[in-house]
Amino acid sequence: MTGLTGRRLVIANWRDPWHPEAGGAESYAWELATRLLAGGAKVRFLTARGPGQTPHEVRDGVEIVRVGGRFTVYPLVLLRLLRWRRWADGVLDAQNGIPFFSPCVLPRRTVVVCLVHHVHDKQFGLYFPPWMAWAGRMLEGPVARRAYRRHACAAVSRSTERAMRDRLGWTGEITLVPPGVTVEEAVRPAGHETGPELVCVSRLVPHKRIERIVELADRLRERHPGLRVHIVGDGPEAGPLGKLVAERGLGDVVTLHGFIPEAAKAALIAGSDLHLSATQGEGWGLSVTEAAALGVPTAAYDVDGLRDAVRDGVTGWLARDGEDLAEAVERALAELADPARRAEISAACREWAAQFDWATTADRIAALLAPS
Repeated sequence: MTGLTGRRLVIANWRDPWHPEAGGAESYAWELATRLLAGGAKVRFLTARGPGQTPHEVRDGVEIVRVGGRFTVYPLVLLRLLRWRRWADGVLDAQNGIPFFSPCVLPRRTVVVCLVHHVHDKQFGLYFPPWMAWAGRMLEGPVARRAYRRHACAAVSRSTERAMRDRLGWTGEITLVPPGVTVEEAVRPAGHETGPELVCVSRLVPHKRIERIVELADRLRERHPGLRVHIVGDGPEAGPLGKLVAERGLGDVVTLHGFIPEAAKAALIAGSDLHLSATQGEGWGLSVTEAAALGVPTAAYDVDGLRDAVRDGVTGWLARDGEDLAEAVERALAELADPARRAEISAACREWAAQFDWATTADRIAALLAPS
């Protein structure tokens, strides 16, 4: 990493990794923050303030400044950047639905990089009334496209790049910067005494469609006695999911673990036959490569992000046109029943995950943030 020594950088991200609703985007942003700092830059992490969080702290040498809530974070970040306009040499502006529009308040000399995880146009309607969903699509598309037309842009996957061009009309250069992968060491048990062990690691929010994992468990339990499905993560859908598990009589099949320590999560994944994702779209799907690093393949829908993170038929299975996730899982379990095939898939997963490391990710972002 070169060209950053003494550079003063701001990472503007919707949340930090300790926010109660944090996900993969926050892991990505924090990995960059610590590595850019190690590369010689001075780094401020500008983000929203979650319940119980302090407005200011320093972690691992990175100064964290928290302002505003879910919506007020956007104008308050702009105000803070306006105050810092003479301090900041570069800003990484992370677009989680909509960006912060940092070029509007910064001098032309300031290097701005717009980082896009995935296009949210189809998700706004899940969370907001029609008029707000329309406003979100306008801000994400035409307004953002104009605001960042003179600035560097990065996307975490080919799916995101294609969606930016096809659905947002983005015409400028887009640099591909996929995430790295870091997992705790874990040892896979020798075998199972009962039935298949399936795991889903996800935030419990509407667009992740975790209810489909519960429905999948209901559908498969008769054909796979002893089936266990582990759901790891938390969020606003936790309550409704708990009710659905109870209504379906799946208390002995589905376990809602909530948030668990990283070491425990890694051990749970390593002990599973298959990782699951039911999301309607991702930027990448960090949990997929985390599972792959432990030798565990993924079954998912063939949607944005997942079709990049999963190599269909090699490191996992994607539901084909007309298939539902349960059918893809059945194909997966049939192949995994063969010990030789299981070993082949596990080795392919580890080899695939080994191609992604945070040092490379940080180097690519650093190159965009370096002075021209």
